Amino acid sequence: MSVKKVDQFIFLWFLAIYAPAATFCANVTYDHRALIIDGNRRVLISGSIHYPRSTPEMWPDLIQRSKDGGVDVIETYVFWNLHEPIRGQYNFEGRGDLVKFVKEVAAAGLYVHLRIGPYVCAEWNYGGFPIWLHFIPGIKFRTDNEPFKVSPYIYIYLIHVISNNNSKNLFLQAEMKRFTAKIVNMMKQESLYASQGGPIILSQIENEYGDVDWAYGPAAKPYIKWAASMATSLDTGVPWVMCMQADAPNPIIDTCNGFYCDQFTPNSNAKPKIWTEGYNGWFLYYGGAVPYRPVEDLAFAVARFYQLGGTFMNYYMYHGGTNFGRTTGGPFVATSYDYDAPLDEYGIIRQPKWGHLKDLHDSIKLCEEALIATDPAVTSLDPNIEVAVYKTDNVCAAFLANINTTIDVTVNFSGNSYRLPAWSVSILPDCKNVVFNTAKINSASTVSIFRAESLKQDVGSLENDSLGWSWISEPIGISKNDSFSKFGLLEQINTTADRSDYFWYSLSIDLEDGDDAGSQTVLHIESLGHALYAFINGKLAGGGTGNSTNATVNVDIPVTLVTGKNTIDLLSLTVGLQNFGAFFDTWGAGITGPVTLKGLKNGSTIDLSSQQWTYQVGLLGEDLGLSSGNAGQWNSQSTLPKNQSLTWYKTNFVAPSGNDPVAIDFTGMGKGEAWVNGQSIGRYWPTYVSPNSGCTNSCDYRGYYYQSKCLRNCGKPSQTLYHVPRSWLKSDNNTLVLFEESGGDPAKISFATKQIGSVCSYISESHPPPIDLWNSDTESGRKAGPVLSLDCPYPNQVISSIKFASFGTPYGTCGNFNHGSCSSNSALYIVQKACIGSSSCNINVSVNTFGDPCKGVTKSLAVEASCM
Repeated sequence: MSVKKVDQFIFLWFLAIYAPAATFCANVTYDHRALIIDGNRRVLISGSIHYPRSTPEMWPDLIQRSKDGGVDVIETYVFWNLHEPIRGQYNFEGRGDLVKFVKEVAAAGLYVHLRIGPYVCAEWNYGGFPIWLHFIPGIKFRTDNEPFKVSPYIYIYLIHVISNNNSKNLFLQAEMKRFTAKIVNMMKQESLYASQGGPIILSQIENEYGDVDWAYGPAAKPYIKWAASMATSLDTGVPWVMCMQADAPNPIIDTCNGFYCDQFTPNSNAKPKIWTEGYNGWFLYYGGAVPYRPVEDLAFAVARFYQLGGTFMNYYMYHGGTNFGRTTGGPFVATSYDYDAPLDEYGIIRQPKWGHLKDLHDSIKLCEEALIATDPAVTSLDPNIEVAVYKTDNVCAAFLANINTTIDVTVNFSGNSYRLPAWSVSILPDCKNVVFNTAKINSASTVSIFRAESLKQDVGSLENDSLGWSWISEPIGISKNDSFSKFGLLEQINTTADRSDYFWYSLSIDLEDGDDAGSQTVLHIESLGHALYAFINGKLAGGGTGNSTNATVNVDIPVTLVTGKNTIDLLSLTVGLQNFGAFFDTWGAGITGPVTLKGLKNGSTIDLSSQQWTYQVGLLGEDLGLSSGNAGQWNSQSTLPKNQSLTWYKTNFVAPSGNDPVAIDFTGMGKGEAWVNGQSIGRYWPTYVSPNSGCTNSCDYRGYYYQSKCLRNCGKPSQTLYHVPRSWLKSDNNTLVLFEESGGDPAKISFATKQIGSVCSYISESHPPPIDLWNSDTESGRKAGPVLSLDCPYPNQVISSIKFASFGTPYGTCGNFNHGSCSSNSALYIVQKACIGSSSCNINVSVNTFGDPCKGVTKSLAVEASCM
């Protein structure tokens, strides 16, 4: 190949890989049925991936796995406080590289829905607002309030000008508009809107305001009108949406969020039916059990949405990821944001959720020509049976729904008989043959396991022989030069501006001999939350913590005072700032009192609340930069202190080998924050245990889902394993730093790698055939019978063993299958012969394959396999 041809080849290759957005170049509009891209109505499936909840190194795989799962659009919020932590000082690097993320989506050939907000909720600290907004004089968030809408500097100037000149012909640069315009202009400069050839086909302004607008009274409607006008004035060339906003002004599209949105109707017949957040699970609180949502119910909800006229649906989340650093909101939202998503926290495909939804997406796309051509004709065969037909002269698609929660039924439709399980939808792309039923899973399932391995300390870099750890004790009480004194108790957020989780309150009192010295009294503390520790004369006396439903802390701590000076040091801490609710920006934290000493010898009570307290924002170790592991005088010569509060720990370690995702198991520690090579992996809190009640061994998918319906992990720590992205690790000489608040044993810390343990499938004779057998040109695929398929999860793997196989009436779940009352004697042999040594295998589920162990009974095939 000549040099010239090589250059041409490289140029074309570069365009194909790095400039695929040019293939989008589209005009995006909408009508009552759908988004219209370049004149064509589209049926679209979307999935949320929040770029800062993973790493840039993870983005390509996450996006590609989403695409492989049938997703057309990637939806993300834009996080204002991440990008503008200090007014006018921007951060768009690393996990905050929004442009890079959007370009990665474009490179995969997918569209983007950019939800600018800028309020996002999202269980994100302060709902995504930068804390500096809180300190603008007269500010009121999310309402018709000039300090919120207007730049503070211009606001102060205008107040002066108006008062002196009575001039009203002034340009107002809205604070909210300034950031929104900043993001829009960034996207425009990179030609990322569809009208420029980019992937962005939708934008969102505001977020779920309709849940709280009643609280803002008459000012709510003008604010929404202003926000809509502001957004459309930015001329993005694509439609804007407002979710949960029934009065969204034209041309803004109002959209639905929820577990179900099939009954949602937009506020104008000229707008399409869009579902911006379909919850495929729920988030985890510290102190809560782990929520999950059965995929049969999720598929039912999605199928119902498209059955009743929907054409754009988004999964919240398709990949939830991790709340690194101090990004969690709540308060008390856990570091894991797994959300029971089709791609789990570590980016691994979660089966059968991913696969069953992929089959659903493929089924819906088979109906696309009919869906975009007309409105559905909906009829009810009885109160629980609903049929929707999309029919033109050329195409026909039908959805048959049984919304009964307990009873399976047989229905007659268009001259044919169909069996509908309870709480299910059957999809018929040709109005004749069932390609998919939401209650019948054709996809394989997997069992993920965490394989534990000890923390391998880097021998070449050990500084001591004390288990490879060194440490520094954080001073109790006031230790920094920027401390200050005030009379009375200060609210925490107003004082710290969220620069740290930690805020010290310190007070000294003198007791004379013979007074109350030596006696035990009670220190009573009332706090807005979220947790606190009390130290008397340098020793931990007790503490308390709130919870996700009530962040306040009220404690009575027995204390013993001494003759002379007694120092009371109270450490108050936050666990993520409030992110939701009307006026959530005014919800405080910290010890606001009263603080009293009760039960003195003479029966009196001393109120300490109004005395002069000394305050310190944050920890000395934070100012010294101990989290990097490079600063500070680390102690490595004496015995490792264990179960000691307020201690910094450091060790060097060798990363687990291989490419499997990595987690640290913090069992044995109390509460704190951890850093790997200077990167915060988030707050850890393995001692916060969920309630003993509320969980079940299995969860019936039938019937309406709510966030506490299906729970796991009751009576256990909410989270013990914490994700460490592979890209943050070196092969050796990695540094792990912990700040432990309450006391723990770092020697008990271990690593774990996440792996696939088993691959399973359970298919009955009544299942539809695999969707990939469907062929629009012939009847063969539509007449094929059910097939059990197994695929090894990773390349270069083969099925090495069959752990279980039964054809008949097996029961149970992957990893826990059992033989039923009847079972074919040849099932294990047939499956072994078909599968072992292959990376995948397909087996017809019929008596022709296995014989008939029990005539007259609908039989199933259950298989569990291992891959190596």
